[in-house]
Amino acid sequence: MNDVRRRHLLLVTCLSCIGMLGMPTLPANGKERDTRPGIAPEVVASYLHAIIEADRTIYSKYIVNRLQKKGIVSVHEAWEQNNALPLPAQFLQKSGRLVADKGTGIRFRLISLWPIYERNGPATNFERKGLEQVSQVPDTPYSGIIRSGKMKFYQALYADKAVTKACVTCHNKHPLSPKRDFKLNDVMGAIVITIPLPEEKKGKQ
Repeated sequence: MNDVRRRHLLLVTCLSCIGMLGMPTLPANGKERDTRPGIAPEVVASYLHAIIEADRTIYSKYIVNRLQKKGIVSVHEAWEQNNALPLPAQFLQKSGRLVADKGTGIRFRLISLWPIYERNGPATNFERKGLEQVSQVPDTPYSGIIRSGKMKFYQALYADKAVTKACVTCHNKHPLSPKRDFKLNDVMGAIVITIPLPEEKKGKQ
């Protein structure tokens, strides 16, 4: 698991450097468009999502499922206290916090319209609309440029599906879960990726 984490952080750090080279016009769902030359933020976001999704799938299918079936170790929400593996969702959230600590400005997290904990719900109307959209059209990310104070960010939401029975069982049996009829491969939420855009220089259009 440590090797996966190191590989993940290395790739994310490299891609963050690529993403800050500049941002061209993008077909976003939001109102604003960025016309500077460089690598499109939606391309950077797609790279990041490919890495995040691959690492989570490997962790879920080939580590959690495998070790549980063999009776070697279990997966548990309170994994630190129970000497167990973290849930796949916790693995992703923990990875997101580690990346945020690197100071690149890139953020990613897992959110849902039916979160077990309120902190994992949509934080903005943009995120809520994105969750609703990817729930209906899971193969197409919802994206756009958003503002926070004087800063602008490219944000993209990618449908997050239940790839293992562990994901389904956790949500369907958790006492705090607002939805308990998930099935394998259902859209359970979204991975939201946020990338800071370079500041526009004064005097340039």
